[in-house]
Amino acid sequence: MKQFQLLFTPVIFFFLLSCNQEKVSVEKEDSSAAKKNLEVSAIITKAFDTGDTSMIDKVVASDFVDHTDRGDMGRDSLKAMIITMRKTFPDMKQEVIKELADDDYVFSMMRFTGTSEGQMGMPKGPYDMKAIEVVRYKDGMAVEHWTYMEPREMMKMMAPPEAK
Repeated sequence: MKQFQLLFTPVIFFFLLSCNQEKVSVEKEDSSAAKKNLEVSAIITKAFDTGDTSMIDKVVASDFVDHTDRGDMGRDSLKAMIITMRKTFPDMKQEVIKELADDDYVFSMMRFTGTSEGQMGMPKGPYDMKAIEVVRYKDGMAVEHWTYMEPREMMKMMAPPEAK
């Protein structure tokens, strides 16, 4: 009986949680701030896709904080990172799998593919990884960023190509 409970308790929990989340996203669907945040998110994603940072000053706060391992601060640091990423991974492609937004945050499930030349801690060769990108917004401007990656995805990214 205990095994039955252990098996079905998480299933019921996630089912109820998903029902609740659906209700939240429907309520937030009409939020103009959430829509604006999604528009800003698309502008930032396009900057990474193209290397064009000309719109960053309009959508990222000057005191922007990146909470990833880089720990960079300021929008100029973000612009420099975008340029570096385009030079280091010129064939990088991003795919937005799913985005959820409210008045304060955008959560984006992203897929990144391309070829590494062996820089920035990545082995040479193709890569295909997913991550959750979280950005906090204030007054229509991106102010903070976090990246969350499943440990298996990180290990796969760091492994030599023959180990994949």
